[in-house]
Amino acid sequence: MATITLKNLPDLLHEKLKEQALRHHRSLNSEIITYLEANFKSQKIDPDSLLLRAQKLRSRIKGYIKNSDLLNLKKQGRP
Repeated sequence: MATITLKNLPDLLHEKLKEQALRHHRSLNSEIITYLEANFKSQKIDPDSLLLRAQKLRSRIKGYIKNSDLLNLKKQGRP
């Protein structure tokens, strides 16, 4: 496994990471690895379920929506 050295880590960030690691009963190193893994995981998209969701949403719309209708709806409630 690779090793990384962090330089110039702000003191406040270091303290927050230590506190979070303590709350999760992990070492500082494990907390950072867990955080990085969670933020770099890609989410696979199932095209069939995405298309099914789009079809369900479309079926709720009756007729056509004009661009002018969308613009009016966007403006509602705004000063």
